[in-house]
Amino acid sequence: MLNKKVEKALIGQIELEEQSSRIYMAMASWCEVKGFPGAASFLYKHSDEERFHMTKLIKYVNDKGGHAQLHQLAMPKNDYKSLLEIFEEILKHEQFVTESINKLYDVAFKEKDFSTGQFLQWYIQEQIEEESLAKGILDKFRLAGNEKVGLFHLDKELAGLASTSSQGA
Repeated sequence: MLNKKVEKALIGQIELEEQSSRIYMAMASWCEVKGFPGAASFLYKHSDEERFHMTKLIKYVNDKGGHAQLHQLAMPKNDYKSLLEIFEEILKHEQFVTESINKLYDVAFKEKDFSTGQFLQWYIQEQIEEESLAKGILDKFRLAGNEKVGLFHLDKELAGLASTSSQGA
């Protein structure tokens, strides 16, 4: 049976993963209407990956005898100044998610729930990859500057990442 403190913390993470999916979906929609189809594809796929992370947590909670319940979510931001702003926010958000996963792991460890700790190892590794990806994209923005040609090529590269990425799935 799942420890109640661990269950509550896991449900909080489920909510965060679901909110992350909505944030990336809103970002994707902005990109699509602003003429960045590659970034839109990348972010739609990223939104799907966050939903996968959420579903994996839900199934874990339920399999361990808990009951994963969903909560109302905040409306995501829907307007951005630039593509650069979006990716700066993505890095900040992924760092926030990493902090949340670490706190969740700490709860599991303190409650001596080692199977949940083991389960969370996948999420810890995933967050290392997510932050590294966001930092790499931001590095490319710095190289490209705000030049239209640079943004065009960066958008094409993001389209390629969307078609080859297998993160989370």
